Amino acid sequence: MTLQECYAAMGGNYEEVLGRLRSDRLIQKFVLKFMDDGSYQLLLDSMASQNYEDAFRAAHTIKGVCQNLGLTRLLNSSGQLSEALRHGYTPEADSLAEQVGRDYQDTVGAIRAFQASAGI
Repeated sequence: MTLQECYAAMGGNYEEVLGRLRSDRLIQKFVLKFMDDGSYQLLLDSMASQNYEDAFRAAHTIKGVCQNLGLTRLLNSSGQLSEALRHGYTPEADSLAEQVGRDYQDTVGAIRAFQASAGI
């Protein structure tokens, strides 16, 4: 799997991030670091403990990272969740968090497939 195929699998915009970072090496470096970011786990923990202030911060951080990396699908869902939690809990937050979870798993799955195929 190429980096471009990885981006297609995770619903990302490879051309956009290439325009920003200017090299596959840098894109690869930051995409691989994405899995080390603890924001998704913070989101899960915060939603479970009903700490919606921290859940908002986690969703907002995920949104920002995804914007920088051109991870469009996860950017959209985390952005929607971030807005739903901006002023505390809203009824749609739970279903939006589930969508973020699905998009996150798709993103991480594509990155892992890229790693495996590239022998990284």
